[in-house]
Amino acid sequence: MNHTPPEPAGHVPCAPDNVTGNGRVILDSLALPVVVVRADNAIGYVNSAAEPFFGMSRAHLVQMRLTDILPGDSPLFLLMEQVRAQDHTVVEHEVTLESPRLRHEGVTVQGAPVMEEPGSVALTFHDFSAVRVLDRQLTFRSAARSVAGMAAILAHEVKNPLSGIRGAAQLLETSVGESDRELAVLIQDEVNRIRDLVDRMDMFSDRPIERRPVNIHRVLEHVRRLAQQGFAADIRFEEVYDPSLPPVWGNRDQLVQVLLNLVKNAAEALHDHPEGDAPPLITLTTSYRPGIWVSTGAGSQRVQLPLLVSVRDNGPGIPENIRPHLFEPFLTTKTTGSGLGLALAGKIVGDHGGVIEVESRPGRTEVLLHLPVVTEDRGTP
Repeated sequence: MNHTPPEPAGHVPCAPDNVTGNGRVILDSLALPVVVVRADNAIGYVNSAAEPFFGMSRAHLVQMRLTDILPGDSPLFLLMEQVRAQDHTVVEHEVTLESPRLRHEGVTVQGAPVMEEPGSVALTFHDFSAVRVLDRQLTFRSAARSVAGMAAILAHEVKNPLSGIRGAAQLLETSVGESDRELAVLIQDEVNRIRDLVDRMDMFSDRPIERRPVNIHRVLEHVRRLAQQGFAADIRFEEVYDPSLPPVWGNRDQLVQVLLNLVKNAAEALHDHPEGDAPPLITLTTSYRPGIWVSTGAGSQRVQLPLLVSVRDNGPGIPENIRPHLFEPFLTTKTTGSGLGLALAGKIVGDHGGVIEVESRPGRTEVLLHLPVVTEDRGTP
């Protein structure tokens, strides 16, 4: 933790009640969340960027105290005490803001005294999580490209000989005695198993995908029905959807494949290692979160990813030593897993121009998909 006074010390030259007119327009135009907290820790003002940061509307936030949002031992309260005692700006890096209402890691918080209102502190939050997510995406996509090259080699060098071996085994099955027929069938079964593995690897190829407007809620409803009729029949589902969302610009079948895999992972975690006494629960959520833009390549335009899809479970969480490597091919903690599921999910989301991230702690694991939506240049929904 670093406490860095500015050079020179600064003040915020307006009280919360005076944030009107041009001042309000300027603060609302900032992409950084700004919150003014009064001497009694009541929230006096928030700008528009603070609403998605705290997951609440401005009208609701200004009726609350900061202690209603964060526990009393949060490092944010110590920072405000320093600002009030020293009467100058204090900056703290790598702050974790955690409560049942929200969780942000690695946040830089700047607190400054408000000149016209003694005891009030203006807090500005710099959340670098999106930058870290994009850095991880580059690693995931690099790993997927490596698997794509391996898939091409396997498809070319292995599938053709396999066809010959399977054909020969079928001929042997009809011409050998009863005692040897079982061996011929065994050869066919093993050839089929190897062929299926190669087919799964071929999914990592760099073939372009066909995209069109997709209703993400219909995809999620289809995935939920499949899960509840099979591997998640004993798990309760909760759906928190924003019905006003525009369509996703994507491939329906591939989105079904990704989300079904994520729900299956959540169900297996709940079955294998239930957390505490809480009944197993999978929560599917959609929301509109502007603010994440990515570049699709050199010289190309930046693409906004405002549609957020979340798959959350209340299981034991992912082991800390596994989290940095989740999307690497062939990494799995399951005795019967191939380690290709999450790697394939990362590749498919990347092919859509989207971003995938995972947040996990005991009692809560959440996979977030940031996806592009239909715009005028991509056709009409």
